[in-house]
Amino acid sequence: MARTRPVGLDPRTALVLLLLVGATVSGTGGLRYVPAALLLATVLALGERAWRRALTLPLTAVVLWAAGWVLPLWWTNPLTAILSLVCTYLIRFVAVIGIGAHLVATTSPTRLSAALRAWRVPRSLSVTPAVMLRFFPLVAGEARAVLDAMRLRGLAGPGGVLRQPVLSLERFIVPMIAASLRASEDLSASAILRGLGSRRTPSTVQPPRFGTADLAAMLLVLALAVAAVRLPAPLA
Repeated sequence: MARTRPVGLDPRTALVLLLLVGATVSGTGGLRYVPAALLLATVLALGERAWRRALTLPLTAVVLWAAGWVLPLWWTNPLTAILSLVCTYLIRFVAVIGIGAHLVATTSPTRLSAALRAWRVPRSLSVTPAVMLRFFPLVAGEARAVLDAMRLRGLAGPGGVLRQPVLSLERFIVPMIAASLRASEDLSASAILRGLGSRRTPSTVQPPRFGTADLAAMLLVLALAVAAVRLPAPLA
């Protein structure tokens, strides 16, 4: 039986959320909007029943907050100062990655293509993200298979990497290159069979539609974006 994706936001809503949240938390004074963005990413994970991600996102944020803000107050030295600076940027990425993970987990290439067609995006631009949604999961699966094969032969593990780092890297990269080429050929054949390069507009079984969840998420992120623009940035 084919594995079905969990139902999430409309792909257009998820794309806009990803762009707006990324721009908001990455700007000047964006740290104050990180909790709201993390809350949104966690709610999206709970909505699609991704329990591991719903637990990992706030836990990662708490660890980064402790390492970046609490630890320097307790132990002051140049190392913790550098760690605080790094955590200041990493905690922003956690919220963005959480929303991006929701987009990838709930959006199939077919749904994304249909959403971009509804936006009248040229096909030359809409094909690339649709193929990327399919390509990277395939490559990740091939990477897990290569690592499993290396472990069965005793070629993987910290000991082997420390003893022969270049050889271990070669044993991983060479099969991955072959697997990536094979995956790209399979995707090209699938695209041709689906009529991706034809002039006809393909039909959609489930046309993209906005719902109540899309409206609520958009209003929340628009409020964050307006607040980031209107409110003065905190003094350093």
